[in-house]
Amino acid sequence: MKASEATLLDFLRRSPQFVIPIYQRSYSWTEAECQKLWNDVLSAGRSDKVASHFIGSVVYIESGLYQVTAPKALLVIDGQQRLTTATLLIEAVARRLGEGEPLDDFSALKLRSYFLKDAVQSGDRAYKLVLSDNDRTTLKAIIDGLPAPQDLSIRVSKNFELFTHWLASADIVEVCKGLAKLMIVDISLDRAHDDPQLIFESLNSTGRELSQADLIRNYVLMGHEPDVQTRLYETYWRPMERRFGQEAYASQFDSFMRHYLTLKTGEIPNLRDVYKTFKSHAHERDAAAVEVVLHDLAEHAKRYCRMALGQEPDKALAAIFADIRDLRAEVTYPFLLDLYADYEAGLFDHGTFKQILRLVETYVFRRNVCEIPTNSHNRTFAGLPRAIRKDRYLDSVKASFLLMPAYRRLPEDDEFRRAFERRDLYNFRNASFWLRRMENFDRKERVPVEDYTIEHIMPQNENVSTAWQEALGAEWQRVHGTYLHTLGNLTLTAYNSEYSDRDFSEKKGMEGGFAESPLRLNHGLGKVDIWNEAAIIQRAQRLSAEGCKVWPAPVLAPSVIDEFRSGFNRSAPATDAAAAEVGTPVTLLLQVRARALALDPNVAEEADGDTFVYRAEEVVARVQPTSEGVRIVIAIPNVEVQDTRGLCRESIDERFPPGQASEFDLVSDQDIEYAAGLLRQAFEWQMEAGGEA
Repeated sequence: MKASEATLLDFLRRSPQFVIPIYQRSYSWTEAECQKLWNDVLSAGRSDKVASHFIGSVVYIESGLYQVTAPKALLVIDGQQRLTTATLLIEAVARRLGEGEPLDDFSALKLRSYFLKDAVQSGDRAYKLVLSDNDRTTLKAIIDGLPAPQDLSIRVSKNFELFTHWLASADIVEVCKGLAKLMIVDISLDRAHDDPQLIFESLNSTGRELSQADLIRNYVLMGHEPDVQTRLYETYWRPMERRFGQEAYASQFDSFMRHYLTLKTGEIPNLRDVYKTFKSHAHERDAAAVEVVLHDLAEHAKRYCRMALGQEPDKALAAIFADIRDLRAEVTYPFLLDLYADYEAGLFDHGTFKQILRLVETYVFRRNVCEIPTNSHNRTFAGLPRAIRKDRYLDSVKASFLLMPAYRRLPEDDEFRRAFERRDLYNFRNASFWLRRMENFDRKERVPVEDYTIEHIMPQNENVSTAWQEALGAEWQRVHGTYLHTLGNLTLTAYNSEYSDRDFSEKKGMEGGFAESPLRLNHGLGKVDIWNEAAIIQRAQRLSAEGCKVWPAPVLAPSVIDEFRSGFNRSAPATDAAAAEVGTPVTLLLQVRARALALDPNVAEEADGDTFVYRAEEVVARVQPTSEGVRIVIAIPNVEVQDTRGLCRESIDERFPPGQASEFDLVSDQDIEYAAGLLRQAFEWQMEAGGEA
């Protein structure tokens, strides 16, 4: 590596050509970054005391062996954003100057000849800076003064317009002086000794931060010969970019990669660790291995775009995917990606695919309604693919949901109906979802629910009218406060403003009123004489029963459930004899073991040498015999443990991250119940932290 300081203009003038490799991200500077550069130029140009202004570095490597007689293009590893923005500014200055030359070497002809184009070259070789893909065609059109191309690069075009606008009212001499003072660090890499990928990673902490997708693209393409890079990019990566589209690629591709890696590894990476996880997953860098990974990635990206971006061509599947999106159930995507791949592989038919998707919807919605903490959803759906028997797909999915342990349970009908009838569904984040699903369930002619608004049959107005008070009875305040936003009192209407706070008989009998409503949700309202607590409860019970049909729990014969049960049981516990073999003292060890396994049906026991490990989502505790009793390491930071007796200390067990575990010694069975409480804290800590990203 060789580094030296240079003015930006001298650097551009003496360099043959800069090429942005296809693996680099598109030009992405926004108005904010352009405004900063513009302010720097004006500040430097206005003050004679400012000799220079540093704007960053440019890191590059020759595209091939360098020869003086035939200089090669320089591949930019870092600095694309600065070079592109400077090029746009120089072209805008050239247009403003026209025929004039207010300073030596600052004329339109000289700026273009020195810094933008080489008059003796043709094609792409004529341009000092060659960008990638549609950025390239847009920049070339700007420099050549041609109309905007069809595949316009919005950022390149917009930023050129910005500089043109700012220059119209600027002092051109100050701008030229400021341009001449801009400095960069010129960093050239040696192919024989420098690793561009490592250098690229180290530079990711400066400038406009690269996305995880940017880093992954560079990782799989950088290091191959240019023709291999081009083939891999055009065959796999570029189609993914097009499928996502500019906006979704920028906002959702990293999330897709997280779901993809969760499926492939069984572990859920933090969004900021997606690149690091991908490097471990796709550690082979030769072209053949990279192509296998890219092919698989592209196929899953196609499925993701169909599910998450509304690109599904099958109308029936598209409707279900839309419902899952409305549920905001992104945590299901690792399982759904695997499910979709198995469907395309012919492991089950279209009807089964729809049925499983609806089961996923039922699981998420019922738990949301019952307000069961959702922090286990990530791991539930990350692990579900490994629980599926491919030869009995539907039955094994049903069994998986039916055999979930308590904290992951699928609520049964009674629990679901009670919660559905009682909870606030108006402020439920999925209010439009459940209303639409109930109205359109089993309909071939779907009702455009988005054209309707939510109606409170008993009005929201706290100043309840005398007529409503009489209808609701002596305890009208309690009834109003208890049932206002609940299932029995909510419906859909296109007459919200007409209904206003009218009494029930008016809402029912007016033109377009409940008695005439064609909506299913309003069926039966025309036959109700008075709207009071009993009427609300009766309607809620009817609708909750209907809800069990819309979101039905899976059904399997008891014999089939028993057949699958063994596949979902926790690991076989160590035998008492095995526990006895460790020596001392067996009684304490067996009592701790009983308390650990009693935490939850999903807690499994494993043996690790002379240590017993208790695991739910992750390790909850490690229990090891000592000469005096047992040592228990629990997976909870010591600062979080409620330990009134002060038994715990921070653990130094290297199998846990620093500061994330505590330990204590148990030497008497009188402390067993206290130890059980500490184990419970560790288990609940893990369950609460399980959904964090």
